[in-house]
Amino acid sequence: MRRRFAVASFSLAVALGCGTLPAAAAAPANTARSAPAVNALAAPDVDVTKVRAHLSELSAIAGRNGGNRRSTTQGYRDSVAYVKGTLQAAGYTVTEQPCTSGCTSGAGPNLIAEWPQGDANNVYMFGAHLDGVSAGPGMNDNGSGSAALLENALTLAQQNPAMRNRVRFAWWTDEEQGLNGSEFYVRSLSSTQRSRIRAYYNFDMVASTNGGYFINRITTSAAAPMKAYWDSLGLQPEENTEGAGRSDDYPFQQAGIPTSGYAMGASARKTSAQAAKWGGTAGSAYDPCYHRSCDTLTNVNTTGLNRAADGIAHTLWQQAVSSTTRD
Repeated sequence: MRRRFAVASFSLAVALGCGTLPAAAAAPANTARSAPAVNALAAPDVDVTKVRAHLSELSAIAGRNGGNRRSTTQGYRDSVAYVKGTLQAAGYTVTEQPCTSGCTSGAGPNLIAEWPQGDANNVYMFGAHLDGVSAGPGMNDNGSGSAALLENALTLAQQNPAMRNRVRFAWWTDEEQGLNGSEFYVRSLSSTQRSRIRAYYNFDMVASTNGGYFINRITTSAAAPMKAYWDSLGLQPEENTEGAGRSDDYPFQQAGIPTSGYAMGASARKTSAQAAKWGGTAGSAYDPCYHRSCDTLTNVNTTGLNRAADGIAHTLWQQAVSSTTRD
C-alpha cells in the first residue's frame, strides 16, 4: 500500500490497450485452520501452504535483485514473469499491459488474466499490486495480496466449475508510486468496458503480523460476500479507514465501479478494543515492518493470510460461479 498523498484526477477517454481478454481472536501468526462453508454454494478451501510457496518465490526473486521488487526494477519484471508463467501453466492466457502514460519511467507492465467462461457482460475483477518499495522485499506489502490472488486463480482453474459470470484477475504495477498502474488501466477502458465490470475487489496487505480484519466499503453490496465470510468466522471486521483512497480500488471507485477488498492494516496503531477482539498488541502498528527492510517472510501472519485467501474464494464463488454442476 502506498503512503497517503493526493491522487490526481484522470480522464476515462483512452481506448483499452489490452482489449477483451481471451481468457474472532487472532491465532498465532504461524498457524492456520480450514474455514467453514457458509452456504450451499461453498468455495474450495484455498491451501495456505501454496500461498506461502508463492511468497517464497517472490522473496527469492527479491533476494536475487538487490533485495526489492520496485516497479522499475528487474525484481518487479521477474515477479511478473513468475506470476505469468504460473498462470500459463494452469491454462490461462495472460496479457501484459505496458503502462504507457502516468507511470514512473521504466515501470513494468500490469498483468491481466481472465477466466474464459461465464457472461462477458458481467465481469468481477480481483486485483492486487505486485510491486513493492525499494526498502525491502515487500512480503506483506504486497506479496501477501499477490500470492493469495494467484492461488485463487490457480484454484479456479483446477476446480473448473460452471460459471455464470466472468472473473478477471489483475496484478498492478507502480502502486507504490501513486496507484499508477491501476489508474492507467481504468483510463484505458471504454465506457462500455467499464459498465461490464460489476465489482472490483482489492487485496493489499492481508497478512499483517499485528493486524486487524478490515474490509473496504464494508456496508456496500459489493462487500456483502466478503463480510459474510469473515462474519462466519466470528471476526467482527471493521471498515478499512486507514486504506481509504490509498490502494488500487480507488481508481475503480472514482470511475463509478463498485469496490471492496480485504486488508489487515499498515502503519496505523491497533486500539485496545481491537486487541481485545482480535488479539495482538494495542498501541503498536498493525504492520511494524511497513515499508521497511524487515518486511520479509517472517513478517507474515499465516492465519490472516489463510482467512483472506479463503474469503477471496468465497466471494469469487458467490459472485461468479453457477450453482449448476458441470458434467
